[in-house]
Amino acid sequence: MNHCGTQRLETDRLVLRRFEITDAEAMYRNWASDEEVTKFLTWPTYRNVDGCRQYIAYVINNYMNNHCYDWMIELKAIGQPIGSIGVVDMDERIGWAEVGYCIGRNWWHQGVMTEAFGAVIAFLFEQVGFSRVEARHDTNNPHSGDVMRKCGLQYEGTLRQRGWNNQGINDVAYYGILREEYLAGKK
Repeated sequence: MNHCGTQRLETDRLVLRRFEITDAEAMYRNWASDEEVTKFLTWPTYRNVDGCRQYIAYVINNYMNNHCYDWMIELKAIGQPIGSIGVVDMDERIGWAEVGYCIGRNWWHQGVMTEAFGAVIAFLFEQVGFSRVEARHDTNNPHSGDVMRKCGLQYEGTLRQRGWNNQGINDVAYYGILREEYLAGKK
């Protein structure tokens, strides 16, 4: 593994970059205060900008660890963050990373998250050296699974009553992609 921490990534429409304290208002306004966005997440809807500032300060502190991979998703067209994506769990012994993400409702169904997740997958395989990337979603949120499939992850199964989010206990669908599958898809 070649841990290098959160690096700036760019796609056609996006800049994936480190969190900054000045992002708190955009984070609050664009996604963190929206109950529809946080409906299937494990963290509660933010009630004020100060909560976003505290969370961002926590992430910034984690950047001292080169094992931290947390990005703001900035839409180039508006120059502000519209969501976030990052590694939420990992196991170096087997080279496995789990990615989680969320994006503001105004940018749903536009391919933005697929673009961001694709860039993160490439980075985790090509730069860091993970051998497996996975993600999961509440089965009541099938659009998240659509993003995973579009990024090349394969459905691997559903665990009943395995997860918890703001809706309570839920069934969780798991998806994964191996480095060799990712590399074969690039040819």
